[in-house]
Amino acid sequence: MAKLNEYLTVGEAAELLGVSKDTLRRWDRAGKLKARRHPITGYRLYLRRELEALLRGILASERAQPSKRSKKKAKKGG
Repeated sequence: MAKLNEYLTVGEAAELLGVSKDTLRRWDRAGKLKARRHPITGYRLYLRRELEALLRGILASERAQPSKRSKKKAKKGG
């Protein structure tokens, strides 16, 4: 079981991912990201290692796909 200091608040998680707090809440409601609840306050908490894995996945998919700029150059002949 993870220790409480291994979790991030909504604000901390939003900053790490570069999105708004509202975006995190929407992802949670949609089931895209799993939040736990603080045992006393009920606030959302996110495991740092899960967020870091999400970031690694996003970065890997961005590297695998050609950028929009590359696609435009290819269409124009370069």
